Amino acid sequence: MSRDEPRPTTRKPLALTQGDPAGIGPEITLKAWLERRECALPAFAVMSDPDLLRATAALLNLPVPVEAVDAAETTAAFERALPVIPLRIPVASTPGRPAAASAKATIASVERAVDLVRGGAAAAVVTNPIAKSVLYSAGFAHPGHTEFLAALAARQGEAPPRPVMLIWCEALAVVPVTIHVPLADVPRLLTRDLIVETGRIVARDFKRRFGVARPRLALAGLNPHAGEDGALGDEDKRVVAPAVAALKAQGIEASGPYPADTLFHARARAGYDVVMAMYHDQGLVPIKTIAFDEAVNVTLGLPFVRTSPDHGTAFDIAGRGVARPDSLIAALRLAARLGEAEAAAHA
Repeated sequence: MSRDEPRPTTRKPLALTQGDPAGIGPEITLKAWLERRECALPAFAVMSDPDLLRATAALLNLPVPVEAVDAAETTAAFERALPVIPLRIPVASTPGRPAAASAKATIASVERAVDLVRGGAAAAVVTNPIAKSVLYSAGFAHPGHTEFLAALAARQGEAPPRPVMLIWCEALAVVPVTIHVPLADVPRLLTRDLIVETGRIVARDFKRRFGVARPRLALAGLNPHAGEDGALGDEDKRVVAPAVAALKAQGIEASGPYPADTLFHARARAGYDVVMAMYHDQGLVPIKTIAFDEAVNVTLGLPFVRTSPDHGTAFDIAGRGVARPDSLIAALRLAARLGEAEAAAHA
């Protein structure tokens, strides 16, 4: 969506988490609100401590009034002030200096956002960046943000849904089948069933939330030249190609495996809707090269919409006033779009 398109018409506000308060989350949140009219942003409320946002605005000399609200007041307050739904947990934080003492509020912010969406008071969850190491030091039991969201999404007595990471921009969408694992472990972890399950989730959510009637999935090969017919490794013949065949047999428009070195140029991108990369950097290097400041992290497979900026906490620049809100703005706009599609699917 370009910045001169009309504001998304989601009826419900978005629930934005605070992220790690020592990172750039508070700064880009304030800057995104300042660009609400120029970028036609949907209404959103931050799950945080209002005093944290006020202190950050004062530190950076950002003219942002902050108003404590409840969820029902968000849309009305959004034009005049940054709406904050208080966590009732004070946050004492210094930019660039992460501290375990802030972990409780960071976790509570995510829980509150999910509660609002599951309860129907918000259209989607948008998460500011966290530092997993900080949460671990406070006893956080999940491998990361996404697994925590999946656990929160599970109904009592049910197993958590399987989340799938999508990195999206207007020009390209990529899904890494294996994510944050050492490269040496990828061939062992990459299975036909994993690829097929991931492809099913991608196809389903691209239909329902992105409005693509028949999503075209292009699968990258694991090895150079997609294995060169087995000469450069047999995984593409033994694992990836059978997964493509299985997806096709289920009515999903999948193709490949393709050599990854020729899969991301402009002409190739015209032939598919999303790339399924076999490992993290295979997919994320191209999209971050194309859209470093505007790419959005989307979690597929959850029963609610979740987006996030495609960057980290950036502790090294926190508090300096130089952080750009572009990816958060893109995440807010995409969350509104997908939230409306999700609501329509349940209407």
